[in-house]
This record gives sequence, C-alpha cells and structure tokens, in this order.
Amino acid sequence: MQDLLTKFENLTIQSDFIFKKVMSRKRICKHLLEELLQIEIADIKYLEAEKTLEPEYTSRGIRLDIIVADDKNTHYNLEMQVKNKKNPQTKAFVLPKRSRYYQALLDFDLLQKGQPYDLLPPTFIIFICVFDFFEQGNYVYTFKKCCLENRELELPDEATTMLLNTKGTHGDISKDIKSFYDYVNNHIVTTDFTKQIDDEISHLKLDTKVRREFMLMEARLLDERREGIAEGEANANIATAKRMLAKGCYSLEVIAELTNLSLADVEKLKEDA
Repeated sequence: MQDLLTKFENLTIQSDFIFKKVMSRKRICKHLLEELLQIEIADIKYLEAEKTLEPEYTSRGIRLDIIVADDKNTHYNLEMQVKNKKNPQTKAFVLPKRSRYYQALLDFDLLQKGQPYDLLPPTFIIFICVFDFFEQGNYVYTFKKCCLENRELELPDEATTMLLNTKGTHGDISKDIKSFYDYVNNHIVTTDFTKQIDDEISHLKLDTKVRREFMLMEARLLDERREGIAEGEANANIATAKRMLAKGCYSLEVIAELTNLSLADVEKLKEDA
C-alpha cells in the first residue's frame, strides 16, 4: 500500500493517468491544441476520456487517452508515449502501425452504421513522444497522405498524424509548446501555461477521490498481471507435460509432480495425445 502511495506522489505528466486527468481540463487541452496547430478554437467537447474501441470481439481493443471534438467537428486524439517500444518477435518499432490502427478504429467509431464515408470528420492523431522516433531533431513530425509521383499532390482525406518530439531541437513551435516540452521532460515551469498544468497536478494529488481511483486502477492492473503470469506458467507446465509424455519414459505421477499439474490433468493430456 505504501509503495502505491509513493508511486502516486511521484506521478508526473508522463503518466497516462495524470496526463488523462490534466487533459480532461478543457482550458488546458484547448490551449494545447490551439498552440500546437496555431488555430483558434471556440470550444471543445469530450467524447470520452480513455475510450476503449473494440469493433469486434475478435479484434484488438485499444484505449485512447483523450478524444475531443472542436466547434468545427474536427476530432483530436491525444496520446502520451513514453517508451519507443519494439515487437519482441519482429524487432520492429510499433508506433507507426499503432498510429495506423488508432486512425482506423477512430474512423470506425466516428462513422455510424449506414452513413456515407464523406461524413467522416477531419481527424488528428497526436502522439506526444518523449523520444525522437525519426532522430531528425524536429519538434514536430506531421504526416498526411501524398502522391509518390507528385509530392505536391495530397490526398484530401482530412486525416493527420502528428508525432510530437519533446526532445526536439529545431522547428517552428510556439513559446507555450516549447514550455510544455520542457515541463514534460524535466518538470520545469517556465510559462503561465505550464504553471496551470503544474498547479492542476498538485491539486489532483491532494484529491482523495483521485488517489483512490489510482489505487484501484493499479490493483486491477496487478491482478491482471498476476493472472497473466499464472496463465503463462500453466501453459508452460502443460507444454512440459506433453513433451514428457511424448518421451514415454516418465510415469504419470512423476509428470504431475514435476509440472504441478493434477494427475487427472496429466491423464487427460495422455488421452488427448
């Protein structure tokens, strides 16, 4: 319990939990979008914080941190990315395909059954990365679809993906976005905007309801991890038992003892072999 309390006290804007809470404050989220895109937004509405999109029971569900829509019906998905993860099997970085999947499921959710495709609203998938994915030093990497035969020809599907690089060194960003990057990286307050964020985080950490929510969330995650570990161990024991049965030189009792399976389970494996 004390470890969880300490973990809660040490949370920063890089934490998904805190990031979601901070960006759920309209004035902060709205200002971040305005400064990033250099536009004026009259108002934003939250579709659902940390929404889970699961179009089919066989599909891979994803949890989106923040989804908002502005007064012109442009939709924004904001995500904090702390680790530049690789697929352990392919050794490929997962972020590019993750952005593709997020866009697909967001579109799926935005278009109601039977509606024509041209009603899909403009979308921005925005990853706030604390690493430089492309190692080019840009503050921002913005992607739209263009024609390979004519780079100036853009596909007007109104879908934009942005990778923000908080470790960037060059590019055209506003003072408030630069201060936001500094705050994400080093917890440095340099502008009124980052002071608002810092004050909000301090307020959140004093809120007993927020602390309780975090504790419950962490407890659930711990249970899920334990269940996953237990399931993995059980599968490994079954695989070991099958190999021992295939060799034919171990008694069922020995196999059960060495694999922590019941004798009935080992007998069932032998019957199914």
